[in-house]
Amino acid sequence: MQQFMSQMQHLLSSPGSGPVNWDLARQVAASQLAAAGDPAVSPYERNAVEEALRLADLWLEPASAWPSGIQSPVAWNRNEWIFKTLDVWRKLCDPVASRMVGAMGDLVPPEARAQLGPMQSMVATLGGALFGGQLGQALGSLAAEVLSAGDIGLPLGPAGTAALIPANIRAYGEGLELPEDEVRLYVALREAAHQRLFQHVPWLRGHVLSAVEMYASGIRVNREAIEEAMGRVDPTDPESMQAIALEGIFTPEDSPAQKASLARLETALALVEGWVCHVVDSAASDRLPNVVRLGEAFRRRRAAGGPAEQTFAALVGLELRPRRLREAAALWAALTQHRGIEGRDAVWGHPDLLPSDDDFADPVAFAMNDMDLSELDSFDFTAPGGVEEKAPGKPDETNGDSDGDTKA
Repeated sequence: MQQFMSQMQHLLSSPGSGPVNWDLARQVAASQLAAAGDPAVSPYERNAVEEALRLADLWLEPASAWPSGIQSPVAWNRNEWIFKTLDVWRKLCDPVASRMVGAMGDLVPPEARAQLGPMQSMVATLGGALFGGQLGQALGSLAAEVLSAGDIGLPLGPAGTAALIPANIRAYGEGLELPEDEVRLYVALREAAHQRLFQHVPWLRGHVLSAVEMYASGIRVNREAIEEAMGRVDPTDPESMQAIALEGIFTPEDSPAQKASLARLETALALVEGWVCHVVDSAASDRLPNVVRLGEAFRRRRAAGGPAEQTFAALVGLELRPRRLREAAALWAALTQHRGIEGRDAVWGHPDLLPSDDDFADPVAFAMNDMDLSELDSFDFTAPGGVEEKAPGKPDETNGDSDGDTKA
C-alpha cells in the first residue's frame, strides 16, 4: 500500500503536459517488454538488417519511378520502436484522450465542482494517468508484434529512417516456417518501398496523419463506460487501478461526416498499402522462392490486424487496417499495365490525381482514363494539398470539403 500511495503521489505531483501521462505510458510499456523479454540487437543482426535494406533498395530500382528514400538503415529492439515512434502516437492519441479526460471531469456534479476547487485538477491528472497506463500496455503489445517502422501503414518513425525489428521478424518467420533471411528480406523490401513512397511524395505524410486525426475527431466518448470503469476503482486496492480497462469508452459517431472521414482514412491506408504490396511483389517475383506465400501472408496480416492492433483499436477507437487492400493492389497493377511505372507513380503527384473509393470497383477504367499527364505541368504544387507537407491536425483544404467527398 505504501508503494502504491507513493506512486499515486508521484503521478499527481508530475502530471506532465497534455491529456495523457506519456511518462507513465513509456514506463508501463517498458515494464511490460522487460517482463516478456526484449532481446538486444546483436552486431550480426544489425549488419544483416543493413544488408537486407541495401539489397531491397537495389531490387526496387526498376520497380519504382523514384530513387531510394532511405537515409538511415537501422535495426531496433522493441523499446527503441516505442521511443522512436512516441512523438507520432502523441499527435494521434492526445485529441482522443482529451475528450475522455474532459468527460471524466463532467462526471463530477456541478454543485460539487465549486467545493473541490483546486482538487478538480486531480480528476484530469487521474484521467491522464489511467489513459497513459492503458496506452502503455497497448504500445507494449504492439512493440512485440510490429516488424518495421512502417509496418502498420503510418509514417511512425523519423523521416528517412528505415528500421526493422529483428526479434519480431525472427518470431514471425518461425510462425510461417520460412527461412529467417528470406522473411527479413521481404520485410526490408516493404520498409524500403514505404520509405521511398513517403520520402518522394512530400505531402503524403501530412495527408495520412491528418486523415487519422480527422476520423479521431469524430470519435465520441461513452460516458456510461467511463462511469462504470471508475466505479470499479477501489482506492484501498492497488490492483483495482491496474485491472481497470478502458476498452469500449470510445466509439465512432454515426454521422455522415464521420462515415466520410472513415472512408477517406480507409482509402488512404489502402492506397499506401496496395502500392507497397504491388511494387514489392513486382520487385521480388523472380528473386524470392516463397514470394507468393509471403505476399499472401502479409496481405492477410494487414487486412485482419494482429491481437495487439485490435487491442489498440479497442482502446482509442482507431482501426488502422486497409480494408480494401486487394482492390487497391489491383488498381496499382492496372495502372502499371496501362500507363507504365512512370505513369503509375505520377498519380502520387497531387492528392486530386489519386483514385477515389469508387474507382476501386473498376481499376481498368481508371487506368485507361485519357488524362494527359502533361497537365501536371500546370499544377500549383505549392498550393494547399500540394508537395508542401501540412502539419497534422490542420484541415485538408483540398479534400476536406463539406460535400462528403471520400477521395484519399
